[in-house]
Amino acid sequence: MSKIAIVTDSTAYLDQETIERYQIKVLPLSVNFGEETIEETNLGYEKFYDKMRSFPNLPTTSQPALGHFIETYEQLAKDHDAILSFHLSSGISGTFQTAVSAARSIEHAKVYPFDSEISCEPQAFFIREAAQMIEDGKDVDEIFKRLSEVRETLQAYFIVDDLNHLHRGGRLSGAQRLIGSALKIKPILTFENKVIVPYEKVRTYKRALQRVLNFLDQSASKGKQINASVIHANALPEAERIQKEIQEKYDNVTVSISYFGPVIGTHLGENSIGVTWYESN
Repeated sequence: MSKIAIVTDSTAYLDQETIERYQIKVLPLSVNFGEETIEETNLGYEKFYDKMRSFPNLPTTSQPALGHFIETYEQLAKDHDAILSFHLSSGISGTFQTAVSAARSIEHAKVYPFDSEISCEPQAFFIREAAQMIEDGKDVDEIFKRLSEVRETLQAYFIVDDLNHLHRGGRLSGAQRLIGSALKIKPILTFENKVIVPYEKVRTYKRALQRVLNFLDQSASKGKQINASVIHANALPEAERIQKEIQEKYDNVTVSISYFGPVIGTHLGENSIGVTWYESN
């Protein structure tokens, strides 16, 4: 039976238990505060938001170097026949393309770069599904079939507190039509064709959140098991409140709490909230 390894970049924000259980290799992206560059795995999210709040300019971000990918793949190729490499959307970062370039130079294992077309916990959804299937002895074809099923039902919506982060970072497609009224609205954002786009304009955060929870209700009402997560940018009490509300309403929804780490938090800004889910087996 072939041995399959998993690689991901740090924007999946996997918990340490998952990383250790499935022996996942994590390639960190970095946050740049002026001349200071810090790998986000060395920067806790609370510390990051404190630092960003006091920093005069918006930090920038950078992807892992090509050599880091090659070195990681070559090391894994010594003991594995296949490597699944999961990365944040190619529409907002060059990380996936770097993985593709690195994969071409690996001779002793087949590397499968996977564009999650999203980031954060939804990216982690794919990884956990694949990791469990590897543990269960499934092959690459079976894994990719399941990942396609996950993608079909995966939904993710988020509400940012301040659109200026996304606008200045160039990560929001169609931002110009929102910026003029940014102080008056709380737009619901989503990923579409690998980029962040405005989904719907709503006047208040409360209404925006309720709209997102209505989308979840439409999925949950089908009666299938749903794996969901509330994602927060240094807004844990609000994330816990939303989690509790979902838990109390649905018997068929398992909901966790995750977070927007430093790299993604740079672009979304503090106090952003997201809700994501897909149909689990």
